[in-house]
Amino acid sequence: MEQRINRLKVVLVERNKTGKWLAETLNMNPASISRWCSNKTQPSLDTLSEIAKVLDVDIRDLLVPTKKRKYK
Repeated sequence: MEQRINRLKVVLVERNKTGKWLAETLNMNPASISRWCSNKTQPSLDTLSEIAKVLDVDIRDLLVPTKKRKYK
């Protein structure tokens, strides 16, 4: 069973952006973005932070929660 770790694909759709756009914006290989979107590999925390900045989201919005939050 594939473990979902990031929500990158969902957030890209919510922002009306594509993996190709993200790859061009970050000057990265589109294949890397594709692997992240499919949860085959994961970006580093530094890269995840960059992604959050360019998508204008909180970095936590890019991750699948491991616990329910009691507060915000």
